[in-house]
Amino acid sequence: MDEITDFRGRVAGRDTGDPATALMATVGERVRRARERKGISRRVLSDLSGVSQRYLAQLETGQGNISIALLWRVAEALDHRIEWLVGEEDPWTSEELRVTELYRSANAAERRKVMEILAPEAPGSLRAQRICLIGLRGAGKSTLGRLVGDELGLPFVELNREIGEQAGMPVDEVMALYGQEGYRRLESQALERVVATSDALILAVAGGIVAEPRTYAFLLRHFHTVWLRATPEEHMLRVRAQGDERPMAGNPKAMEELRSILTSREALYARAEAQVNTSGKTLEASKAELLATIRAHGFLDHG
Repeated sequence: MDEITDFRGRVAGRDTGDPATALMATVGERVRRARERKGISRRVLSDLSGVSQRYLAQLETGQGNISIALLWRVAEALDHRIEWLVGEEDPWTSEELRVTELYRSANAAERRKVMEILAPEAPGSLRAQRICLIGLRGAGKSTLGRLVGDELGLPFVELNREIGEQAGMPVDEVMALYGQEGYRRLESQALERVVATSDALILAVAGGIVAEPRTYAFLLRHFHTVWLRATPEEHMLRVRAQGDERPMAGNPKAMEELRSILTSREALYARAEAQVNTSGKTLEASKAELLATIRAHGFLDHG
């Protein structure tokens, strides 16, 4: 049997007589396996979930009596459903997870065919003329979004600005006051409000939105999406060129962590309908490629 435990008290081939202990060991093993399959370190999982590395270490070794709320955060950061971590069925032999992984590895054309079967409503009409730029900070979402919006006669909106207006305070203060969970809730509400009030715009979103499955699924349904790509080195250089030294301040492993985050999100970013690589290109060249991509994909054909 592949699973290290089951819920009748069997742990690593011996009978513990304690189903609760067996359950914690099972959950911990599934979290560890899910993290390794995603290719991220415990530190990156901690950053994505807001759960401390110490707590994650206890959880993965079966010693953490984790709350439902914290386990939900971990599951979301791993792009899993929480029931996959606590259900009796081994998630790595389940048909649902297999289909999910196949979809993630499919290309854009294959995904469109799947969605045509599962969601027969016309996706183009649902997305209208809304275009969303996704990617890590420093990819050029704000700069290119404004330039392309001006060129196409579309308003440019930064979702973080919408969140700040909704909360009545800057996003940094939102994070400090409400934490990651509060920010993500406001982010989802702001995205829904943008969809409800506009059928034509260029939107730039924070890089971590792709790690929130429900919010990201909503975004993909209601926006034409373009992943702005760049190398980790260019991401870091551009952020620092903006005068923000926080990514490197007191953290000698900042570049290593940036690479790990980018690796962990690549499959999620790749769900976008189109990609534009901005590495090694001038601003004008990147702008021209983004405009050509939007026109080639017919993102503005649905009025």
